[in-house]
Amino acid sequence: MRIALFATCLADTMFPAAAKATVLLLERLGHDVVFPEAQTCCGQMHINTGYQKEALPLVRRYVRTFEPYDVIVAPSGSCTGSIRHQHRMVANAAGDKGLAAGAEQVASRTYELSEFLLDVLEVEDVGAYYPHRVTYHPTCHSLRMLRVGDRPLRLLRRVRGLDLVELPAAEQCCGFGGTFAVKNADTSTAMLADKMRHVLDTGADVCTAGDTSCLMHIGGGLSRLRTGVKTVHLAEILVSTETAGV
Repeated sequence: MRIALFATCLADTMFPAAAKATVLLLERLGHDVVFPEAQTCCGQMHINTGYQKEALPLVRRYVRTFEPYDVIVAPSGSCTGSIRHQHRMVANAAGDKGLAAGAEQVASRTYELSEFLLDVLEVEDVGAYYPHRVTYHPTCHSLRMLRVGDRPLRLLRRVRGLDLVELPAAEQCCGFGGTFAVKNADTSTAMLADKMRHVLDTGADVCTAGDTSCLMHIGGGLSRLRTGVKTVHLAEILVSTETAGV
């Protein structure tokens, strides 16, 4: 299968390991992955902050860039959620019915990594090896917009050597929320403190999730406290093997 990677702007600029791991994993499973170089931001930050007009060119670019591909995969539940649930809305609000139809079509072919592996490829054991104690944080958009459910957990349970421990109050937001963390810093920090306490209560070495944005927020807090707990994207765990090292 020929797959187009939507890396997301955050992964592209700050956490490229997540995007690289996604490519390596899909290639290891026997698929051809391409990176359309015209891609930019999906526009989620603009839309969520109320700037729908400014997001319109980004929606147009996403549709134009990825329209030629049958399948698009992103290592982000947040961005995939925006593409699925907001792109058509933005186009309709602008009165561009043609763009709305195109956005709906391309969005229907855009998948978050875990749902693509389980729903499209029907693969649960990806041949990974990761000998660490791991807890999983289900990010808000993947949980509530995409409804990925237990897909990431099913993948993690099949990773050899991995000790998966349940995260208390897992469904509670970590407090990032994009610009929310900037505009409501005190509330965001309090939410982060709760999330970090729950992560530390598990005794895990690693906290994983399907979004680098939440991992950046959680990881920043854990790092400042010098806890020794790492944050690692789900794709980086799934691509790990004994021969490649972990």
